[in-house]
Amino acid sequence: MNVAVIEAYSGLAHRVLAGPARLGRTRLVAVDGPSGAGKSRFAARLADALAAHAGGVRPPLVHTDDLLDGWDDQLSFWTRLEEQVLGPLRAGRVGGYRRYSWVRRRFLDRVVPVPAGPVLIVEGVSAARAAVRPELTLSVLVTAPAELRLRRALARDGEQILPELRRWHAGEQAHFAADGTAAAVDLVVDGAPDLPHDGDRYYVRAGRRSGSGDVAG
Repeated sequence: MNVAVIEAYSGLAHRVLAGPARLGRTRLVAVDGPSGAGKSRFAARLADALAAHAGGVRPPLVHTDDLLDGWDDQLSFWTRLEEQVLGPLRAGRVGGYRRYSWVRRRFLDRVVPVPAGPVLIVEGVSAARAAVRPELTLSVLVTAPAELRLRRALARDGEQILPELRRWHAGEQAHFAADGTAAAVDLVVDGAPDLPHDGDRYYVRAGRRSGSGDVAG
């Protein structure tokens, strides 16, 4: 029987920094999971913990939503991530990307630099996909019940996105099933835990579950 366990972000940060750099000289951390599961919050708190271990220097955090060319680019954005961020860092060079504006429906002009430092966190749906696994120092899957994830997304972005969101969830479900993400990651995190804990300092490691709406929306 799998039992949920409370673990410290500081311990996970130490694990990352002690791990091998597989993307050139950079330790690549992927925070994957379906929309509304709590990926962004987890990634931000891990980045804060890593900064505490590095004299306050926060590692770059790339959100894949910033690289999507609209709703239809759910999974095909990867070439953009590879060419603009992963490829340069692999070669020890500074990467950089332009953020997509979901309001203006175009990529903004300003380039966001991504230095080739000790750690890079990439957060978003399919961030831990099979193509990048050999270069990952740590892969994380954040999960939560499908109904809760839907409520979170609508509260954040409004009811008007519901048709696109349902299509998005279907795409997530197909991807996670084909990719085998849940079985391949190093860590599964409960994005809606019942265990009382200090969410700024601790996360809840979940027991692995397959075939549930927690991963596939």
